[in-house]
Amino acid sequence: MSDFDGLTVVISGGASGIGAAAADAFAARGANAAVLDLNESGKHWSVRCDVSDDHQVRQAVEATVEHFGGIDVLVNNAGMGAVGTVEENSDKQWMRVLDVNLMGMVRLARACMPHLRESDSPAIVNTSSIAATAGLVKRALYSASKGAVHSLTQAMAADHVAEGIRVNSVAPGTADTPWVGRLLDQADDPAEERRKLEARQPTGRLVSPEEVAAAIVYLADPVNKSLTGTSVAIDGGMSGLRLVR
Repeated sequence: MSDFDGLTVVISGGASGIGAAAADAFAARGANAAVLDLNESGKHWSVRCDVSDDHQVRQAVEATVEHFGGIDVLVNNAGMGAVGTVEENSDKQWMRVLDVNLMGMVRLARACMPHLRESDSPAIVNTSSIAATAGLVKRALYSASKGAVHSLTQAMAADHVAEGIRVNSVAPGTADTPWVGRLLDQADDPAEERRKLEARQPTGRLVSPEEVAAAIVYLADPVNKSLTGTSVAIDGGMSGLRLVR
């Protein structure tokens, strides 16, 4: 018997990258994987959802409850990237990224909270980033959004610990996802840019979506009842190791 048998896990941004790997990992452990994304999953039950639209979020959550009968775990993973210094992104870009990366999580958590309270194994896992705590070049906007996610996770964990709702986050390093692939494609020398990203992590390679998914599953696992308010770095040692090369 898996600890996730019969549990319903909502994964935003679950049609690709880390979200898709998480949906696969939960399903392999016996969970009902419910993917909320702008695109259909193709592998798991899914419903279209733009996390910047509160009405769509609430409709998607209700559709999930109607289909599966409840919600036990929320994986707040939907997000978007941004490249630039504090001078290089417009106000419109700042508002858009914060609307998706931060407020999207707020909207989805808010809509799921009544259903999580009815679960015997409620948990929320937010996808943050190593950019929340490490200064990265030309990532001012993205880092600010993920720093806010890190702080939001801590505050939510404090607010809901008495209800038994555990809230944690994962902080991936540079992961080998479609967004990173598109970023590399825009570089003058994609191969050299990939080499730089790989060299930035002590392991010398990009993080796989499956590695991040494994950490998400661990944090959501009902057996880990004392895990709350925790951020797990899946970053190849980037946050803590200083190697002399």
